Amino acid sequence: MTYIQPIDLKETPLYYAHRRTSTNAEQFQGTFHAHQGVEILLVHEGRGTLILDGVQYEVGAGCICVFQPYQLHHVQMELSEEQPFVRSIVHYEPSSYDAYLTPWPALQTFFRHLHKGKLAAHVWLEPDLESVAGTLLDLDERCLGLPRDRRMEECSLFLIAFFRVLKPLWEKRHQAAKLEELRKPHQAERMIEWLDHHYREPLRLTRMSRDLHLSTYHLSHLFKASTGSSITDYLTAKRMQQAVLLLQSTDMAVARIAEEVGMMSASHFCKVFKDHYGMTPYRYRKRWSEQPLVRKTGRL
Repeated sequence: MTYIQPIDLKETPLYYAHRRTSTNAEQFQGTFHAHQGVEILLVHEGRGTLILDGVQYEVGAGCICVFQPYQLHHVQMELSEEQPFVRSIVHYEPSSYDAYLTPWPALQTFFRHLHKGKLAAHVWLEPDLESVAGTLLDLDERCLGLPRDRRMEECSLFLIAFFRVLKPLWEKRHQAAKLEELRKPHQAERMIEWLDHHYREPLRLTRMSRDLHLSTYHLSHLFKASTGSSITDYLTAKRMQQAVLLLQSTDMAVARIAEEVGMMSASHFCKVFKDHYGMTPYRYRKRWSEQPLVRKTGRL
């Protein structure tokens, strides 16, 4: 079976699991699928086969696998009580976190390459796998019980730490890789990129349709099927994420922030923000300003 797997990455656009274990086929049912965002699979134990864009790879303990957005793949493992499949997973929507890496341009370039580049390898054996997986150890504890407005902060800090560990390992294995080579994007990626560039403007599906050379019906239907979200819901989540960034990093008035994220009515902006984060933008900024400096600067 081949299908696009809708995964909700719009509200908190990071999914992770540390050392998840499967011992039988009922626990792990691998099928051909593709999905939104970048997925990085770390194999701690197990043996099996990965089919990625029609190419077959043998995978086992120590393998790192990178699945780019909407890239068709199928992981089939040999499972038993004596031979479990133990893996860690990091799955994220790159457009939601790109701005958090701006202070670190080399790290941001690597982050973007895993998202949009032609990768020298999607699967490789990494002897230092545990140093990468170790960054996941306390993320569960840090995120447990956190309100929505704090989860983005913790997830962005985690991804910075994760990529700081992964980048030198990747460079050691792929020294000749050209980071400027881009792959051809999926239609859903083109839609997300268009929305990321135009979220400050009123949404006009006719313009989006014209720019992307798709009918408005096909636009809405394909976006929903590919991301599990409507275009309007994705756009609202994008605007709220950008508003949080502006509240954290600037002294802009709330009414000005509303305009900056494409919402002309400050009162409507405040209502939507409160619906998302359980507090007004004013309260959010006050709470953020009271946090210790190490939290506000993102220093690790």
